[in-house]
Amino acid sequence: MPPTLTDLCRYPIVQAPMAGGVSAPPLAGAVCEAGGLGFLAAGYKTADGMYQEIKRLRGLTTRPFGVNLFLPQPDHADPAAVEVYAHQLAGEVAWYETPLGDIDRGGLDDGYDAKLAILVEDPVPVVSFTFGCPSRDALEAFARVGTLTVVTVTTPEEAAAAQWAGADAVCVQGIEAGGHQGTHRDGPQSDGPGIGLLSLIAQVRETVPLPIIAAGGLMRGAQIAGALAAGADAVQLGTAFLACPESGAHDLHKQALTNPLFVRTELTRAFTGRPARALVNRFLREHGPYAPAAYPQLHHLTSSLRQAAARTGDAQGMALWAGQGHRMARELPAGQLVQVLAAELAAATAALTEGSAP
Repeated sequence: MPPTLTDLCRYPIVQAPMAGGVSAPPLAGAVCEAGGLGFLAAGYKTADGMYQEIKRLRGLTTRPFGVNLFLPQPDHADPAAVEVYAHQLAGEVAWYETPLGDIDRGGLDDGYDAKLAILVEDPVPVVSFTFGCPSRDALEAFARVGTLTVVTVTTPEEAAAAQWAGADAVCVQGIEAGGHQGTHRDGPQSDGPGIGLLSLIAQVRETVPLPIIAAGGLMRGAQIAGALAAGADAVQLGTAFLACPESGAHDLHKQALTNPLFVRTELTRAFTGRPARALVNRFLREHGPYAPAAYPQLHHLTSSLRQAAARTGDAQGMALWAGQGHRMARELPAGQLVQVLAAELAAATAALTEGSAP
């Protein structure tokens, strides 16, 4: 039988799997060693690349950890709309003196089947999924090898689908979360204000009996206490760990979290063609309104531009993923941050207990 969430770590603190090299083995390992649950992000990696990171992480910690997979995406992109957007990026091509990326690189499935096969053959404690719900067969295969499975959801309906498929838990992602929204279906008709985390926890709790990992804008122990009081069993933090020295994020990205030049975040399709929350910069302002629903085509198209911006030290052209609590980021080693969050959680819990005493 797969373990339960409470079996996996000392504290109910999960480090979010942030793709693009952010959730590297040193970050996940430090979180695990400090009593949290560290995660590797397999998104945008080859199956072998994922396997090599798992081997490296196992050399850093013997404690439980997780691996996150992206679900294959249906090809709903309008080629004409992608071509128009590519023409709109001509100024960026000239400015950074680099061509656009190949929209067909990596395909639509992110090597999903190969990654599944590796994780079933050489199991890890936890596997989570983003951008959809895996098949019942896939989840049953993980159950047979003792892997706990978690499906990212953004609505009660998605949580019900995860339960039907056989997931062990759900990661409930509020609209406050940084990076991509893990919606199961994507399209312009789904764009909107979304559901805030506390309301979503309550709705999912009344819809399914599964354990809940709450994610979205959480940066302090008192917020963790609030999410647990609202019905979550654990919490997942991404932006809070982004500024840690073990994070693989670019230094400009880390600095931007608290840089007064970047005052707010916004959901945008500008960088990848899928709604994702990022710090508002020049690229987002100029191109966000015109970006079509085309993931992962736009991710591949703009990748060379984003890399060129990073190389030249231009944060205004980078995808600065961040949650709404980004200004509260602390530049602490990951293990120390886990301990600080745990202490804040304990203090907040004690205050709530004392306040409710007769």
